[in-house]
Amino acid sequence: MQTFTISQLSEEFGITPRAIRFYEDEELIKPTRQGQARIYAPRDRARLALILRGKRVGFSLTEIKEMLDLYDMNDGQATQLAYAIKKFNERISCLERQRGDIEHALV
Repeated sequence: MQTFTISQLSEEFGITPRAIRFYEDEELIKPTRQGQARIYAPRDRARLALILRGKRVGFSLTEIKEMLDLYDMNDGQATQLAYAIKKFNERISCLERQRGDIEHALV
């Protein structure tokens, strides 16, 4: 199984090691340790990609954690997918309202 260092993930995703450690502190990712070194599994890498994508569209860390935690429901990710779709639809509605407000303000 391929593993990753904090430096590799930091470089790949264009974020600081401090940001990765923050997501670890928030229990969004859970690397293993070898001495002082953090070892990230492919699962951690995938979760980090989802965290950053969620942040880009405006989800809070709490919302992102809720979506990620549903992965372990052992239902083929059906619950996770349904919840994510619901949250994305809510976010789209919010952004559409904001766009309308902006367009109205510009008139």
